[in-house]
Amino acid sequence: MAFPGFSSASYAFRVIIFLSLFFFLCNGFSYPDSSLFYTHHHRHNLAKHNYKDALTKSILFFEGQRSGKLPPNQRMTWRRDSGLSDGSALHVDLVGGYYDAGDNIKFGFPMAFTTTMLSWSVIEFGGLMKSELGNAKVAIRWATDYLLKATSRPDTIYVQVGDANKDHSCWERPEDMDTQRSVFKVDKNTPGSDVAAETAAALAAAAIVFRKSDPSYSKILLRRAIRVFAFADRYRGTYSAGLKPDVCPFYCSFSGYQDELLWGAAWLQKATRNLKYLNYIKVNGQILGAAEYDNTFGWDNKHAGARILLSKTFLVQKMKTLSEYKGHADNFICSVIPGAPFYISQYTPGGLLFKMADENMQYVTSTSFLLLTYAKYLTSARTVVHCGGSVYTPGRLRSIAKKQVDYLLGDNPLRMSYMVGYGPKFPRRIHHRGSSLPCVASHPAKIQCHQGFSIMHSQSPNPNFLVGAVVGGPDKHDRFPDVRSDYEQSEPATYINAPLVGALAYFAHSFGQL
Repeated sequence: MAFPGFSSASYAFRVIIFLSLFFFLCNGFSYPDSSLFYTHHHRHNLAKHNYKDALTKSILFFEGQRSGKLPPNQRMTWRRDSGLSDGSALHVDLVGGYYDAGDNIKFGFPMAFTTTMLSWSVIEFGGLMKSELGNAKVAIRWATDYLLKATSRPDTIYVQVGDANKDHSCWERPEDMDTQRSVFKVDKNTPGSDVAAETAAALAAAAIVFRKSDPSYSKILLRRAIRVFAFADRYRGTYSAGLKPDVCPFYCSFSGYQDELLWGAAWLQKATRNLKYLNYIKVNGQILGAAEYDNTFGWDNKHAGARILLSKTFLVQKMKTLSEYKGHADNFICSVIPGAPFYISQYTPGGLLFKMADENMQYVTSTSFLLLTYAKYLTSARTVVHCGGSVYTPGRLRSIAKKQVDYLLGDNPLRMSYMVGYGPKFPRRIHHRGSSLPCVASHPAKIQCHQGFSIMHSQSPNPNFLVGAVVGGPDKHDRFPDVRSDYEQSEPATYINAPLVGALAYFAHSFGQL
């Protein structure tokens, strides 16, 4: 279905012409001149990449994912207000938050994980961010304000807004969505320990972020985190068991809820310094999978992150009761060091960590963050990683992380960046409804549910740059087709960017760019 004014005879050509016009109106400059939206690389202490520029853009990306009433200082100006009645189906205010990826659904599980990782990025590396620290905190607060709404009623968490199946049958801007904004929740009768404990982790981590800059808000977050974790622990079960038709196959909890309970307890222990959470971890750690040998860290499985986080209590804070977590953390790190004993990870010929075909870059950014964070802890404790009889220094961990981040930014066989707006060559046809369709400024008329598919299936570049968005990335052979319909490789997601923020801050500072 074509837009008004498009003739079928010259449809393809006119799509290109119209999209060029839309691009200019939405972004404020003509498409061919890329120099205005990316910063050329400068050599800082022999750095190949401008990590500071990438950091700025990685945070800016979150403004393009905003749902709700946008503020006057919105920098991603092609976006407009959306989802202003969210929650009304159950008479609750659920306006705000983030769309997780390229669709118009608010999934609470990955949104909470995104919030936890953005907060962890600031906790570990916020002191290096300088001018970007404020923007990072704004990105966190946009999420936590929503999570406070989603947990406003005791023993209830609103975990999703929007019917994903119906949403995916449309290709429309968030400003135009007319699909049913169904609301899904977990409670005593339909438990969701996984999403609840992750939400508690997010609130607790954010409470640490705002402890000095906004003490009253920090206390609100922490009180809510304590209450939500108690709910998660008391009423146990996976949220996808009771909400399977609505949350699967999109964000099923494949790893169960034990990892989130350990992860949530670890964050509450860090945020409250209350011995009851330390005792909870000591008593329940093994039951909750502390020693399980898995090496994937992402929105579903939190074991590796919990091990790294808890290792700090021993390495830095000298709590000998959790000394075992140094070994658990080492085991994870050993699994991703090429050639190390217990090494089980796969890398592409070009050197990219490869976990799975669907949104692989999320594991690249999360693993890079864990490598840098663990290297920080090891350096503080003046110790190393032990992999069988081999020893690896914090410097080795940092070099592995740097290679992953550099690959993402352009040091790869295709010589392209996988971050929109960074470098001269990057994905132009990302799987993202708002980015791919004409913005409201250039096309005020509503674009109907099925009308947008003509653009989705076209070869035209997206008219709106979702600056800073990192896509799923190349396949295991380093190939990337840049096809909009290929959601596995071309779709961005908030949980890809969140851990990358911390990694980029570290490298920008290390190379004298901050």
